Amino acid sequence: MGRMRAAFLAAIIGMPIATASGALAETDATITLLAAGCANCHGPDGHSPGAMPTIAGASVDVLKAKLLAFRKDEAPGTTVMVRLAKGFSEEELIALAEHFASLKP
Repeated sequence: MGRMRAAFLAAIIGMPIATASGALAETDATITLLAAGCANCHGPDGHSPGAMPTIAGASVDVLKAKLLAFRKDEAPGTTVMVRLAKGFSEEELIALAEHFASLKP
């Protein structure tokens, strides 16, 4: 999801997303919306009920590295994550990594 989609989402829910410097600043509500799609495979709040890895409580550095590798198509042997990650900006992927790392495993 790019800045325009994030801005549209933020406008709908009434949350500002731009800082004084113009950088993307994800709000809790925006992150919650971005993270909702992850539940399809990784379970609610990143707690996988099955074969997919649980991402809640994982290392923020590991999550950032994996998500950015997916986005750059540098993660051999993956299928869906490469396609999904390309739909997010680098800032959004970092925010998602920080969100899931902050959850209890």
